[in-house]
Amino acid sequence: MTRILGIETSCDETGIAIVENGRKILADIVASQTALHAQFGGVVPELASRQHIITIAELTARALEKCENKVDAVACTQGPGLMGSLLVGVNFGKAFAYARNLPFIPVHHIEGHLFAAFLEHPDNTTGTPQYPFLALVVSGGHTCLITCPEPHQYTILGTTRDDAVGECFDKVARLLGLPYPGGPAIQRAALNGDPHAFEFPRAMSKRNSLEFSYSGLKTAVLYTLRDLGNNAQENPSTLANLAASFQYAAIDILVEKTKLALTLTGFKRLVVAGGVAANQLLRSRLTNELDCPVHIPPLPLCMDNGAMIAAAAYSRLQHGFSGNLSATADSSLPLT
Repeated sequence: MTRILGIETSCDETGIAIVENGRKILADIVASQTALHAQFGGVVPELASRQHIITIAELTARALEKCENKVDAVACTQGPGLMGSLLVGVNFGKAFAYARNLPFIPVHHIEGHLFAAFLEHPDNTTGTPQYPFLALVVSGGHTCLITCPEPHQYTILGTTRDDAVGECFDKVARLLGLPYPGGPAIQRAALNGDPHAFEFPRAMSKRNSLEFSYSGLKTAVLYTLRDLGNNAQENPSTLANLAASFQYAAIDILVEKTKLALTLTGFKRLVVAGGVAANQLLRSRLTNELDCPVHIPPLPLCMDNGAMIAAAAYSRLQHGFSGNLSATADSSLPLT
């Protein structure tokens, strides 16, 4: 039995969790900074790192209380992410591990998201993924397709050339006068809208490519708003149609590229990870349109959390990776 303390501070959520044997969540606490950053329309890096400093020790103490203060290793997000935020988590985790003479396992943020699908959760209806699988990682900072033939072996097939899909949601929400974060706000606004009211572009859709591009879609929404007039967002039906049409276009790109990747690689299983995996349209289309098992974490595990970091670290230990107290935060850490 191995209990791992997982620490996630790559952006604006302080996630602390304790996971047993890479599957069973004993404690999972997330302190969100959404309200703090909402007034600025996006994450302010300096404020994010300061907030991590304020909360990380208290959250860790609360998590340890739930498992009699017993852990066997410490894992932390090493990167990529906001440098200041990463430094808080890495330095706290290394100090904790050193003080208790425990292994310290650095984890790549994307790998953590992939292992969210392996965690036991009451709302997990898709079961545990089996290797090999194709992964679609979609968040505010990442949009990529990855092959995972074996544990901790990855090949990136395609990534975004500009904005990540979650970043595009945030920017379009701001154009539409919707609150931050943009993903949930656009999903709510789109509920009563017509997804075909406006024909927005699908960049690179006619190429046999697995690359993504979202800057053109964002610009198309901007130009459509200009054509409609300055107060278009104030009309409820127009706003709903804009939100629904944008959301459909953004998700359509993800679904079609994923279908293409499955065809080109021959993989028969899909794992979806990252904050945008919480989008209901994406979840529905992938599960209904793909003729293969689709593993999507329950909604709470789509967001940044410490449990996914602990799960990835457990697997790393099981596959021969050792602790590394010399690891440092890396804001642009490559997955491969």
